[in-house]
Amino acid sequence: MDEVQGGQGRKARRPGKQPRKVSPRYLENAALHYLKRYAATLSQLKRVLVRKVDRSLQFHGGDRAEALGWMDALLAQLIRNGLLNDEAYAGMKAHSLRTSGRSARMIAQKLRMKGVAEDVVARKLADATAELSEEEAARIWARKKRLGPFRTHAQARQENRQRDLAALARAGFSFGIAKKVIDSAPE
Repeated sequence: MDEVQGGQGRKARRPGKQPRKVSPRYLENAALHYLKRYAATLSQLKRVLVRKVDRSLQFHGGDRAEALGWMDALLAQLIRNGLLNDEAYAGMKAHSLRTSGRSARMIAQKLRMKGVAEDVVARKLADATAELSEEEAARIWARKKRLGPFRTHAQARQENRQRDLAALARAGFSFGIAKKVIDSAPE
């Protein structure tokens, strides 16, 4: 095992492995490599690049303001070229989460955590909710987790009613919707 688990859940760097010296070309390669592997928001990519800049400057020294200037220019270029688009990311993520049975509250929270602007979150959430209602999403979630009407035995269903309601509440659904789904007829 080359990497050892470090302090707060981060992996420690291998001894002797030094970061590359930061340059505009290095930042561009790092950003493109990251975007090839992950769909990302501006905020996420910026965090990744700032970490790379700080790690490099800590080892090699240099001017942080200059490196952050290169990073900002690169991010603007990626946005212009359409490789970085928070609106498209939010639309894709909201649709994906909604069809997998996530509540509107949970989707909004996840998008905010990714750094998506509040107005974009509201717009994309409205689009996803128009496609699939909150009750339909709760039903999908209950089916995936085998709650309420999706339990195999009727007796187990009654014994676990409160637990099932709590599970839907933790998933971000309102009590009214949770009650409606849990108390619905078996399918």
